[in-house]
Amino acid sequence: MYHHQCDQFAIGDVVLPKKSFVIVQTGVRELVCRELPIPQIDANSAILRIEACGICGSDYEQYEGLLGAPIPAVPGHEPLGRIAAIGDNAARRWNVDVGDRVAVETMIACHGCSTCLGGQYHLCGQRRIYSYIPLSDEPGLWGAYSQYMFIDGNSIVHKMDPDLPPEIAVMFNPLGAGYRWAVEIPQTKIGDDILIMGPGQRGLASVIAAREAGAKNIIVTGLAADARKLKLAQEFGADYVIDVDNEDPVDRVLEITRGRGVDVVLDVSPYAVKPVSDALLMIRAGGTIVLAGVKGGKAIPNFMSDQVLMKEITIKGAIGVTSSGYTSAIRTIESGRVPIAKMHTHNFKLEEAELAIRTLAREIPGVESIHSCLIPEF
Repeated sequence: MYHHQCDQFAIGDVVLPKKSFVIVQTGVRELVCRELPIPQIDANSAILRIEACGICGSDYEQYEGLLGAPIPAVPGHEPLGRIAAIGDNAARRWNVDVGDRVAVETMIACHGCSTCLGGQYHLCGQRRIYSYIPLSDEPGLWGAYSQYMFIDGNSIVHKMDPDLPPEIAVMFNPLGAGYRWAVEIPQTKIGDDILIMGPGQRGLASVIAAREAGAKNIIVTGLAADARKLKLAQEFGADYVIDVDNEDPVDRVLEITRGRGVDVVLDVSPYAVKPVSDALLMIRAGGTIVLAGVKGGKAIPNFMSDQVLMKEITIKGAIGVTSSGYTSAIRTIESGRVPIAKMHTHNFKLEEAELAIRTLAREIPGVESIHSCLIPEF
């Protein structure tokens, strides 16, 4: 157990330790324990006392050095915590105060450029992302693998029910992706058929979101090794699951839809490229394909652009989540009507960050992780 032994200092009436225990990525597959100073804040910023940091596939990609993220840096892009200190302007703008629990959005935008003002702040040309900001950029506490994190004045935060278990509340991030990727971007509506390729935490979150949106048939594909996740997909509302190792997904989807194809395909499978070309065969004429699974820069063999043309298929990319998706996710979690806790499998201590990442990546024999998070100790 890590015990903080540092001296304390005051920000207004708030007393904080002088330093925060953090995990720093110093190289590819290299994580080290350090202490970093907790900064003084200005009127527009805040300090977050981390309650939980979610772990997802992007954490593994950062750990593996696949994202081109700066090194050294403090990882962690799914922060949930309590406001430990806050400037007056920030408190008014966010309508929060010391002690409030907040979910912090991953993206930091300028909120003043034409892209931001046009409603696409997540694509801001000056965008920064928590976890991918170097240690050299003061104050350094830019990630949630930490006891405390700096909240930039251009951040967006959302209040959350303080009584929820932190490992459940922190699911605002993957569930927010489910709402944006499976519902908002493809405009999934009541009665639509949707195919979700990949039953990881974001695929499962997409099942929840699609069911809430009123989709008629929800189909989920996965590998034989995903048997537990596919079963959970059914518990969350999937009507059909397909083990692609033992069944041809194209034939099965066309059978389910009586040859018509689905209205929406969402690909959240990591690194696998075949799902992208298969999607062209499973989407109905005039349907929408959403690509949200990172492929590591690999090209897509057998991608037939004529199929896009002849069927007038719409293909959209999805990067990150915006406020509407997070808001829908938080409402769903706080309502308690969806048994989202079934997706949570592991809590890890901060110093177990590497174990958490490797467990999610199936590098630990005999252990299956779906949703996990880091829980700092104080």
